[in-house]
Amino acid sequence: MPPESNPYITPSPAAPSSSKKLMLDTMETVKDVLGRWGKKMGEAKKKTEDLAGNVWQHLKTGPSIADAAMGRIAQGTKVLAEGGYEKIFRTTFDTFPEEQLKKSFACYLSTSAGPVMGVLYLSTAKLAFCSDNPLSYKVLDQTEWSYYKVVIPLHQLRSVNPSTSKVNPAEKYIQIVSVDNHEFWFMGFVNYDSAVKSLQEVLPGALDLQP
Repeated sequence: MPPESNPYITPSPAAPSSSKKLMLDTMETVKDVLGRWGKKMGEAKKKTEDLAGNVWQHLKTGPSIADAAMGRIAQGTKVLAEGGYEKIFRTTFDTFPEEQLKKSFACYLSTSAGPVMGVLYLSTAKLAFCSDNPLSYKVLDQTEWSYYKVVIPLHQLRSVNPSTSKVNPAEKYIQIVSVDNHEFWFMGFVNYDSAVKSLQEVLPGALDLQP
């Protein structure tokens, strides 16, 4: 998380206690969240099998299935507590008054330190990612904490490239390339097909905005 040459990465400092508090809050409301998720799953039975497979792949993407599961529950708790992804998006990123959130996707961002779990947001103005929890890193002898953020204005998008692992077809990726050739690899989507469709649909309009 030290300063990087990539202009689209914008670390956001966080207090080290915030992730601990989030986990405690999660444990207190886990039953309620699971109950809500169970109801939603029951309302979409025909999609349950595919969704279950996607969720399992999502959890396996991280270094620990248990930590990934708790992280997803924590994120669900945060969404309920803060009033939805729209409000989280506006408090997490700088937005324009007329800007609207179109979609949000639970996924991982590939980094040099390994996959980082978070949420990818698609708005009418940008593509943005924020890690679910702050990450720790060393500055001299001090341990610092920061959320990992990526913000790409839509007019800076060059391509959206879906791909699948030849070794394991369940592993699916989306490569995002900016006009100045910075690449971002997202993986472990809970709703992969929807993410690909939404990102590819916005690309023609983004290309029209470029000089």
